[in-house]
Amino acid sequence: MTTHTYDFDREIDRRGTWSVQWDGIADRFGVSDLLPFTISDMDFASPPEVLSALKERVEHGVFGYTDWRLGEFREAIRHWYATRYDTALDIETLVYAPSVLNQLSQLLQMWTEPGDGVVVHTPTYDGFRKAVTGLGRELRGVPVGDMEALEAELARPDARTLLLCSPHNPTGRVWREDELTEFARLAERHGVAVVSDEIHADLVADGHRHLPFSPIAEAGRIRRWALITSGTKAFNFPALSGSYGIIGDPEERETFIRRMETGQGLASPAVLSLTAHIAAYTRGGPWLDELRTYVAGTMRLLEERLADGLPGVTWTPPQAGYLAWIDLRPLGIDESALQRELVETEKVAIMPGGVYGQPGFVRLNIGCPRKKAERGVDALVRAANRLRTA
Repeated sequence: MTTHTYDFDREIDRRGTWSVQWDGIADRFGVSDLLPFTISDMDFASPPEVLSALKERVEHGVFGYTDWRLGEFREAIRHWYATRYDTALDIETLVYAPSVLNQLSQLLQMWTEPGDGVVVHTPTYDGFRKAVTGLGRELRGVPVGDMEALEAELARPDARTLLLCSPHNPTGRVWREDELTEFARLAERHGVAVVSDEIHADLVADGHRHLPFSPIAEAGRIRRWALITSGTKAFNFPALSGSYGIIGDPEERETFIRRMETGQGLASPAVLSLTAHIAAYTRGGPWLDELRTYVAGTMRLLEERLADGLPGVTWTPPQAGYLAWIDLRPLGIDESALQRELVETEKVAIMPGGVYGQPGFVRLNIGCPRKKAERGVDALVRAANRLRTA
């Protein structure tokens, strides 16, 4: 019999905590009394090991200026990559930034000019779209799995960057080694930089393996590349901020660090972010393993309820993450009509596929206690069936 150390069934009231998912629901859906399955944070408390470390640091009472290169932060990252990904990491290649999207913004400003093309896979995480277009760059999408279309886009004279989401959000796809190697080959061939966002890597499901892009890039001899990531996603502390990256080329790395410490004014990172990362990467592994098992069980429940409740919809759990990307196109349902049913009748908030450039899908966040996830999928099934039979 399996003994569970952590209680992921415990429901925690997040209302009144300035939560984007719970308290900010009206900003996107127009009303506030909805059960949310939206932005990709989880309703679980962070690991006890992380909370204990944070309490100890808070009790110290002094929060002066900090330096991420001092202390255990870089060594904790090296330990994590060695034990989780069998990847040797040179801590001198590390950089720090307030968030993954902030890193992306800085790299795009270093490696592209306004009007340049940034190639992504579709459907596309909406944060990528905002970052790229907000800087005046052109977002150019190619379907997941279409290597021919990818090369055609990278071959365009003004294509400057391939922006990977690895694993992919929103589909949950884990890229194979041969795919990553081909991405590197195409980037080198066409002189395109690669930025690999790997914030979902720690949430890969059993039976799949995440491969960091760093050794792939080094083997492919790409000059301009970066791996950007954070422990905030897997261990659920995004509000503490903090991210890190790996930039292989020494000159590019120094340019990034100088940019952050001078032009961007990041001389001192948030000390509680450093504390949380160190605790997560040195003591949080057992919690993460149980979380992944729990999420996998919820995904199986979702698969069963969709199969029973929506005949014609074929869905399998993602290869990574707690975001269910569900194709409802076989039902012939209008996306706007479905959203009205979900919001007005079912009182739930579920992200429409159009947000990611692919109408007809929904993205359901099941990073939550199972009872809540059941309410979400049951509401989706009822709303879709009413429209299908109307």
